[in-house]
Amino acid sequence: MKKIFVLSFISVGYFLNAQSLSNSPYATYGIGDVKYDNTIENTSMGGISTAYISDFSSNFNFGNPANNSNFELTSIKLEATNENNYFKTDYNNTKSTKHSTYLSNISLAFPINSKIKMGLLYQPYSSKSYDIVNTRTVRDPKTGQESIYGNRFTGSGTLNTAQAALSYKINSEFAVGVRANLYFGNLYDTNEFTTSTSELINGYETKNKIKNLNFTLGTSYQKLNTSTDKKFTLGATATFGNTSNMVSEYVNSTYYYTEGDVKAGQSIIESKSTSSKNLLPLQASLGIGYGSENQWFLSAQLDYKKGETISYFGNTFDFKDSYRVSAGGWYLPNYNNFRSYFSRVVYRYGAFYEKGNLEIAGNNINKFGVSAGVLLPFKTSSITRMSGLEIGVELGKRGTLKDNLINQNFVNLRVGFNFADKWFRKSLYN
Repeated sequence: MKKIFVLSFISVGYFLNAQSLSNSPYATYGIGDVKYDNTIENTSMGGISTAYISDFSSNFNFGNPANNSNFELTSIKLEATNENNYFKTDYNNTKSTKHSTYLSNISLAFPINSKIKMGLLYQPYSSKSYDIVNTRTVRDPKTGQESIYGNRFTGSGTLNTAQAALSYKINSEFAVGVRANLYFGNLYDTNEFTTSTSELINGYETKNKIKNLNFTLGTSYQKLNTSTDKKFTLGATATFGNTSNMVSEYVNSTYYYTEGDVKAGQSIIESKSTSSKNLLPLQASLGIGYGSENQWFLSAQLDYKKGETISYFGNTFDFKDSYRVSAGGWYLPNYNNFRSYFSRVVYRYGAFYEKGNLEIAGNNINKFGVSAGVLLPFKTSSITRMSGLEIGVELGKRGTLKDNLINQNFVNLRVGFNFADKWFRKSLYN
């Protein structure tokens, strides 16, 4: 009941002070609002990556590090995301809109030799940025005196990830890969309560200090029929092996604010510290794909993530096991048609459904959406040296209106550049 009570304050306060909250009210739980974990290329295809081996030599796959058999050039990618979220709740039939723009991906990838490829990537993994104020007036039935009760929920911080991936091509059909994932950052949550007749504020503060390393192993198989140029692909990944802890520090205290929002007169009621090794628990993925060389590709994918337990305002909050089903692909009309630029554009499409790991008041906070994108090649690009402007869009829904919870519709726009060439190589001839 306490969890539902806390959420009711968050839901109501979010709309009373809508301009202070970040993109999702569900970011108040756990490690925040988790962002996508791959490039525009994969996100535009519904998130597929496990059984996706690019036909072009300029795209490095971080989702499954085994899927880089065709990667031959040095690639630099810079990407940014613009998120637009539209919220609605049945509580007072209230609506709200939120927007944000941020740098979502920086990566560098290059071949070491014909069999070994390497990629380095940085991106934000999750974030918190909300400030919710909820007030209500309470009348004493005996004296008739009115008092104002106020709650303030605040959160801040970003969890970043840095990745290093290696791919090894065993033969023309099989490949394996490994990716090291370093997560680092601090996340803060505060719940404050006071009344108009009180001189002090009662505050519950949680600080999650995160430095976590785990590993993703991947494998892939692709069979190409040289007589028809049709190809069949299978892929699998598993992420495990957390090697460090998330330290959660919790403080329950009373205090007051002086000028400049500086705490004074703090008296500690309770203070404790806990650690958790299952911040990012076991994750696994299976994928299957089929396509025609340099013409089209279609893939389906199933992702699984084991549940976890997070400390939340001094108590534990359990996340459920979750899964995600996605499908998508790409289409290239005719790259050799130099009379029509749009015949040389790569068109991407996809869709996904995600059974969320967050359950509130018996309701699963699920998510689904559709996506599309294009790779607009630069003038100097070719089928073997594909550089260009990446554009992707994603439309979807998260949450529910049941039990006064929040329905979130979103439109996410992603823009980036992929610069690929034979850099950092010695010339054999002058």
